[in-house]
Amino acid sequence: MFRKKDFLLITAIIVIAVVSAILIALAQSEAGAMIRITIDGTFYGEYSLSENQTISVDETLGYNRIVIENGSAYMAEADCPDKYCMDYLPIAKNGETIICLPHKLVVEVVGTQDARQLDVVVP
Repeated sequence: MFRKKDFLLITAIIVIAVVSAILIALAQSEAGAMIRITIDGTFYGEYSLSENQTISVDETLGYNRIVIENGSAYMAEADCPDKYCMDYLPIAKNGETIICLPHKLVVEVVGTQDARQLDVVVP
């Protein structure tokens, strides 16, 4: 049923997939320096992950409390109906996010303050 070339093709695909997964994991494993908070796509603030602090976001869409401890951030409290955002594990690596859809709030780990510079603004 399978020939030798079929096994070689399957092995090559598996090797490429594993190498790709390792490269992606290594690229995302870099610890971030800050979190950036946006609400409905609008910049709210940036906060250092090296400083333990609590950020309260009380906007018209709702209330969220983000806690930064020991170099990672997590959603400690939210008044949204489903509270899925509170189920996220703490984030600390570049590109990791916590999203509260009902409040249109995004908490994202970024490398530095310079990461806030925009490439393009779309109306």
